[in-house]
Amino acid sequence: MATHEHASFDSEIIKQSLAAAKAHSDELHASLAPGAMELTDGAMMIGAQCISVTVKNHKVCINLPLGIGSKCFTVPAWVPEGTAVQACLDICTKWGIPCGVQVTLSVAGKLILKKGFGCSC
Repeated sequence: MATHEHASFDSEIIKQSLAAAKAHSDELHASLAPGAMELTDGAMMIGAQCISVTVKNHKVCINLPLGIGSKCFTVPAWVPEGTAVQACLDICTKWGIPCGVQVTLSVAGKLILKKGFGCSC
């Protein structure tokens, strides 16, 4: 059985996305009148980064942040070995606090997989 190389997202870009989500939540709370309630559930998805990952043994393997760890995703058989797949990471937050991620895999602009971990947005 072949081992997979796990691609990683840039931790600094993830930190910047988390800071933007927190800032958005803080600004929203600051704009409310005293005693007013926000009429949303506080859920927000913020984009982090897209990276290129190569298909090996019909799988794409990536390291996910927020303690989720390494994950491998089986891609459809029509995606040839060695194909560059675009893996995008979006971070789900509730009131600026990270609670999950969403991974999107695409080939030549066509969505081939979307998977969430943790809370959904």
